[in-house]
Amino acid sequence: MLQAVEQFIKKHQLIRRGQTIVVGVSGGPDSMALLHYLWNRRKGDELNIIAAHVDHMLRGRESEEDLLYVQSYCREHDIQFEGKRVDVASYKKENQVTSTQLAARECRYAFYGEVMARHKADSLALAHHGDDQTETILMRMTRGSSGTALGGMQAKRSFEGRCIIRPFLGITKAEIEHYCKVHTIFPRRDPSNEADDYVRNRFRHNVLPFLKKENPNVHLRFQQISETFYEDETYLLEQAKRSLGAVVTVKKASLIEVSAAKFLNMPIPLQKRAITLILNYLYKQTPSSLSSLHKESFLTLLGSEHPSGRLDFPHGLQVIRSYDRCRLTFGEAEKQEGYQMELKVPGTLELPVGFITAEYKEEYPDGKKGKDVFVCDVKSVSLPIIARSRKPGDRMAIQGVSGTRKVKDIFIDQKLEREKRDVWPVLQDGKGNIIWIPGIKHAPVPHSSKPKQWLVLQFQNFCQDV
Repeated sequence: MLQAVEQFIKKHQLIRRGQTIVVGVSGGPDSMALLHYLWNRRKGDELNIIAAHVDHMLRGRESEEDLLYVQSYCREHDIQFEGKRVDVASYKKENQVTSTQLAARECRYAFYGEVMARHKADSLALAHHGDDQTETILMRMTRGSSGTALGGMQAKRSFEGRCIIRPFLGITKAEIEHYCKVHTIFPRRDPSNEADDYVRNRFRHNVLPFLKKENPNVHLRFQQISETFYEDETYLLEQAKRSLGAVVTVKKASLIEVSAAKFLNMPIPLQKRAITLILNYLYKQTPSSLSSLHKESFLTLLGSEHPSGRLDFPHGLQVIRSYDRCRLTFGEAEKQEGYQMELKVPGTLELPVGFITAEYKEEYPDGKKGKDVFVCDVKSVSLPIIARSRKPGDRMAIQGVSGTRKVKDIFIDQKLEREKRDVWPVLQDGKGNIIWIPGIKHAPVPHSSKPKQWLVLQFQNFCQDV
């Protein structure tokens, strides 16, 4: 066992001479073996070892005795000890944590962070072993995890500006039990580890024995899978990060907007990593209820033939697609109020999406054509010209088309984003007839035989994609 652990530590560069290491110690076989192992090599590597224990107050007197046991062991071996009692049940209720195990973990890691900061520690050593790794990967695959979660636990990862190390990932539970026996360590036993009430225990008791029967070294295979996975994942995430630069159109603290077409143009493996990066950015702490199903639904929304749609993700994150724009935001933007303003001639009128300039011309303005320009004989239009937001039931005649059409349908046909429809300008004459939707459609306006003056309206759009 010792040789395997030494090789693993060297391979992953887990320990350096002169470091201060906080060891998470529950009092069970795994953590007691790790504490003893690191304590044994403290002189050779000039290590400063601190044992950190949390009493979760979930097992009454038993958990109290766990704390006293670890404290006593540390006293006998001259190891610095940090202990804390935490009311996990109250924490779970107050913070609405989904499970007791998750609440206990959050409390435990928060305490570890405090201890590391207090002692200016370099790393936090945890006693997860190869069997734990195998169980973790199988559990995450079964429940539909994605991304880096599928790689299981890393031998070394960042934590609180420092790092977590797991020196025992290359050995089994049986080897640890043997180590305890050889070194006369009498660890505490948690009865809950024997019951099949928890998912991990069911994998441990029912799945792992079968795998070990097929291959006694299956833990090494799973560790190899984990390491290969993280190597590949690191590269793919870096590629996805580079690709996102051309895909993200808006980036704020609680909002990301992407081009659907550009997003879908990325290779599928990068698409999946890109949505992971976006969600990691928006969620400061990823909710446990977020799964691969949410990411798949996002990709489905982007690829849908329907031009618009919406998804609700955990903790109030909304995904809103409107044609090529897809917005991920915490809270939809407030609905814009309607408006109605008179357009002075000559003059300039500022609108929510741009501004309109109005002027009179004695001669027809050659070169003034297109959807952003409206030109008519002054005598053929009733003043004043009103610029307003759309109203229910709005209809207009369209140049070159018989009859009238609903403004709502025109907006949809022109693929105007849903959030712009309530603020896009509609211009009507003094009789209430819609004569122009800037940038979109003109109504037919008759001219006199010899116009003496022309009304010229020009629209400049803040939203250049329309």
